[in-house]
Amino acid sequence: MRKLIATFATAALLSSGVAMSAQQSSAVQADIDAFQNHFKGKFPNLTLDDFSKGPYAMSEDKMMQFENIMEMPPFEDLRDHGEELWNTPFANGKTYSSCFSGGVETIRTQFPRWNEKAGKFDTLENEINTCRVANGEKKMGTGKGKHAHITSYLTTAAEGQKINVIVPEGNAKALAAYNQGKTFFYAKRGQLNLSCANCHVDSAGQRIRGNTLSPALGHISHFPVWRGKWAKKKGDGFGTIQRRFGGCNKQVRAKPFKRHKSEYTNLEVFLTAMSNGMEISGTEYRE
Repeated sequence: MRKLIATFATAALLSSGVAMSAQQSSAVQADIDAFQNHFKGKFPNLTLDDFSKGPYAMSEDKMMQFENIMEMPPFEDLRDHGEELWNTPFANGKTYSSCFSGGVETIRTQFPRWNEKAGKFDTLENEINTCRVANGEKKMGTGKGKHAHITSYLTTAAEGQKINVIVPEGNAKALAAYNQGKTFFYAKRGQLNLSCANCHVDSAGQRIRGNTLSPALGHISHFPVWRGKWAKKKGDGFGTIQRRFGGCNKQVRAKPFKRHKSEYTNLEVFLTAMSNGMEISGTEYRE
C-alpha cells in the first residue's frame, strides 16, 4: 500500500472547512487519491459514500439487518442527552457553542484542524474539554459516556456534510504530524505483529471470527458509534474513534496509548484525511 500511495499525485485542493487561504498539501492529496482509488478498485460496486457503512455495504443481508436496527436505534435517548448537554449553560451562563464557530451542523467537519499557535492538530473531542476548562468547568472523561453523547449529537447534526481535513501546504510541522499518523497506521505492533492496515486495507472485506473486517475508508464518517459489544460491558455502548483505537491495540496484544496524545490524535488526522470528500453519515450502530 505504501508503494501504491507513492504512485499517485494530484493538484492541491482549497480548504473549505478550516481557512479559505489554507491549501491542501500536495503530498497528502496524493495519499488520499491513492488510498481511495485502492478501495474503489478493490470494491468496484461501491460508491465512495457506501464505504461509510463498512462491512454492511458488502452484504445485502447485513445491510438489511443494519437498516432495521437504524429504524429505531438503541442509542436515540443517549444522543438526545448529548444535545441537552450541548445546550445546557455552564455556571458562567455560556454554552459549548460559545467556543465554536459556524452552525452546529458544521462543527464536526471542522476537525481535526491544524492549530498553528499550538503547533499541533486539535480534535473535536479534545476541544470540548478545552471549552469546559476555558469556562471554569472541570474536564470530563473522554472516549465514552457524556463526552461521546455530545459528539454523537454533533455527528448526527453534521449528517450529509463533507469531510475535509487540511494539512496546510508548506507547513513542515503539520505535515510531520500527519506523517506520524500515517506511520502509526502502517506500523506493526503487539504480540500478533499486525498493523491497522493489515486488517483494514489488506484484509478489508474478509471474515475473521464471524465478523467482516471493515475498510479503513469511511471509518471516521460515523463516529462516535454505538456498539453492541460495548453495551454488553459496563457502560452505555457509546465510544469515540480514539476509544476504538485503544480497543484495536488491545486486540493485537499491544499496550494502548492515552487518548488525545500525539499517537492517537495524529492517527485520527491521517484516517480522517483519507476519507476527505465523503459525507458524514451520522452516529450509527456497529456490532
